[in-house]
Amino acid sequence: MPSAPDVSSLSYEEARDELVRVVSELEQGSSTLEQSLALWERGEALAQRCEEWLLGAKKRLEAARAAQTQAAEDE
Repeated sequence: MPSAPDVSSLSYEEARDELVRVVSELEQGSSTLEQSLALWERGEALAQRCEEWLLGAKKRLEAARAAQTQAAEDE
């Protein structure tokens, strides 16, 4: 696998797209054991990055809803 960007620098879409590629490559089964392990580890890191993005988005939505509810109650 060529030098891949640091997972923490990826956007949600970049991490998701790379994760799809990793899963596809693993499913093909044409990699060596060492390559498969490296792909698996990368896939785990990418999945974690996607989860971080989604949790962050959920928190932002909850904060926006809470602010909207508070504003409506203050009227």
